[in-house]
Amino acid sequence: MEQSIITIENLFKKFKGADEAAVKGISLSIAKNEIFGLLGPNGAGKTTTISILCGLFRQSSGRVIIDGMDLDTNLTAIKQIIGVVPQDIALYPTLTARENLDFYGHMYGLSGNDLDAKIEKWLANFGLTEAANKRVSEYSGGMKRRVNLIAGILHNPKILFLDEPTVGVDVQSRNVIISYLKELNQQGMTIVYTSHHMEEAEHFCTRVGIIDYGQIIAKGTPSELINKYDGCTKLEEVFLHLTNRSLRD
Repeated sequence: MEQSIITIENLFKKFKGADEAAVKGISLSIAKNEIFGLLGPNGAGKTTTISILCGLFRQSSGRVIIDGMDLDTNLTAIKQIIGVVPQDIALYPTLTARENLDFYGHMYGLSGNDLDAKIEKWLANFGLTEAANKRVSEYSGGMKRRVNLIAGILHNPKILFLDEPTVGVDVQSRNVIISYLKELNQQGMTIVYTSHHMEEAEHFCTRVGIIDYGQIIAKGTPSELINKYDGCTKLEEVFLHLTNRSLRD
């Protein structure tokens, strides 16, 4: 495997008042230029893990190294090289798409013609130019997802964290989002991604880790995992085999 850009060592997270830890001793290495999928049922610890890596939560114990920097002591520097696309739409509904992106661009230190050019490029790429001056509250779910994604990639981060980036969107929006993410990865961006869409993950990710009850229970390329378990012909079958078919809420 190529040089690691993210190293997670024995990561634990227990929230105040919780009976059990949400993350229980995860150790993981993610290589530069990977598309790494963190897959698991509801409540498995996916979002908690991503949130720790982004600096939104502090771990209870364990260590995270991102691009050679310790997360505990270099959070400000790390935030300059990462992009985050959260599961919940992180946009101001009363602002237009263009205004939202201008705001986020300034937060990342972009300004002037450079910022304007980036905004216009991505609005065009995602088919949003004509609607760019409409309030986000008037947008469809797919349009909001696309603006949400642009807000996370405007500053061309080294590492992009995506938490359910295509949840609740139409097939066309999903196709456009995945296509541009693959292009960004080909240009050198490392992507860490969570999803419930197993078919999407199987074709999108270079490697996946399956998480359940706060622990990584399997990892490898999608084809390695499919070949490892008898009777499995796709990643979804591996996932159900490992995490059980009972409902999770």
